[in-house]
Parts: sequence; C-alpha cells; structure tokens
Amino acid sequence: MFRSHAVRSLFYLALPLAGAVFFSGCSDDDDPVKEDVPELITTVELTFTPVGGGTAVKATATDPDGEGTDELKADGPIALKTGTVYTLDLKLYNGLLPETDEEYDVTKEVEEENDEHMFFFSWTANLFANPTGDGNIDNRENPVVYADLDENGLPVGLTTTWATKDGSSSNGAFRVVLKHQPDLKSATSGYNTGETDVDVSFVINVAE
Repeated sequence: MFRSHAVRSLFYLALPLAGAVFFSGCSDDDDPVKEDVPELITTVELTFTPVGGGTAVKATATDPDGEGTDELKADGPIALKTGTVYTLDLKLYNGLLPETDEEYDVTKEVEEENDEHMFFFSWTANLFANPTGDGNIDNRENPVVYADLDENGLPVGLTTTWATKDGSSSNGAFRVVLKHQPDLKSATSGYNTGETDVDVSFVINVAE
C-alpha cells in the first residue's frame, strides 16, 4: 500500500513539472518573428493636384499578375500644365485581394512602417522649376521636395511637391521607386539600400 501511494504521489508531483517544460517549449517556439519582405503591389496611383485649385491629374501603373513574370507598367502618360505647382500623392494597392481586405491598401502599411520606407524619384533633367536637377535616384543628396516625414524626421515620399516651368511645352520621363529599408533607412541611405517594392517609369508631358 505504501509503495502504491508513493508512486501515485510521485506521478502527481511530476505532472506540473512536465506541464511547465511543455509550455516553456511552446512559448519559445511560438514567439512571432517579423518578416521584412517586399510588399506585393499591383497598382500604383499618382495624383497631381494643383495647389490653389484646379483639376487633378491622375496616372496609374499596373502589374496584373502580382508576383508573376509581368512587371509594373504605366497605363498612360502624365499630362501636366506649365507654370503650375502640384502636390503629388501616391497610393499603392494589392489588386489581387478584394477591396474589403485589410491588406488591399498597401499605402497604409507604408504609412505604419514609414521608418522603413522611402520613395526616390528621377526625371528628365530640368523638366521642373522645383525641384531642379534630375532626381535623387542616382544621388540621395539631389533635391526632391518631400512633404511627409517618418517618425525619425526622415523623408517618406507618399506626398511631394512639384512645380512645372513657365513657357514652352516639354516632355520626358518620370520614374518612381519605393525602397523597403528595415533597420537600414538613415539620413544617407539611398536607392541602392534595401529591397525594391516599386520601380516604374512614366512618360511625362508638360504643356500650356
């Protein structure tokens, strides 16, 4: 009788220890690990809104097969007016998901992780009165007028400002690149830093 009782006692004492080991193991294995991977973006929408009023100009680029062999391609040119200041707002979507899905609007994710993302731009030299030059893809220090900053005071690029030149018409190219730079974004990180989420080029026409 004593041996049987002792065995049962040892058994019941061992149960909490086994449970502790089991739950400890599960806790270590189940800790979520953040994966910093490029966003899946099938639609890029550019909206140039004249400062002070006027008709907004929209341009889009699409990649209908997502991670397939097709790349983002402009659906048409950007058509701006001379002598006009525009605010450019960028929107990003994953068109492979229904619009009701919380991951459909990728713009929100970029906003939430703004310290990991930055847009870079290039354009045909001297196409704009402001910013001058040809963009900051080849050189981070070149001017781009960013209107939004991340939590560390660094530019993001979902909103920027552009002023076309007065006078005669002109045309050229306009390129938009979104870089994903988790733990890499800094005051000097550039186009060659991190993964590329978006890289698309448009024809741009500026006319009276």
